[in-house]
Amino acid sequence: MRLPSRSRVLIVASQTADSRELSRAVARRAQDGPCAFTLLVPGTVRVLRQVIDADYHADGDAEARIDAAIPVLSEAAGAPIIGVVGSPEPLRAVQDVLNLLGFDEAIISMLPLRESRWFQADLPRKVRALGVPVTEVICSDHQFDGTAA
Repeated sequence: MRLPSRSRVLIVASQTADSRELSRAVARRAQDGPCAFTLLVPGTVRVLRQVIDADYHADGDAEARIDAAIPVLSEAAGAPIIGVVGSPEPLRAVQDVLNLLGFDEAIISMLPLRESRWFQADLPRKVRALGVPVTEVICSDHQFDGTAA
């Protein structure tokens, strides 16, 4: 008998990376079948610093989000997950990890629709166009500071 293959699931999140809604979505996906998760948090760029130095990435913010989310999401997944910081531009970050690491599906976690730049930029549809099934998670109760996602 052949064992089912393990799906590789990319989680794309920023401010919502440690949200209850995302944690629940990860737990549901883990229950659906064998999978391994990777959390991608796009890097952040401070506007003034970006004007001065276009190559500057405030990756400390993204790393802090990963550090806060990994324990929560690992518990939801029932196994350790890894986190990576990507390009500050979300679609480019997703394209990069898809090309380098390959994934079978994606979960995109966003702020409430009226606040979400990712939703307004149609990120879920653009990721689907890359050939990856996408589950959208809309967070309704997460505090946010008005930057990305």
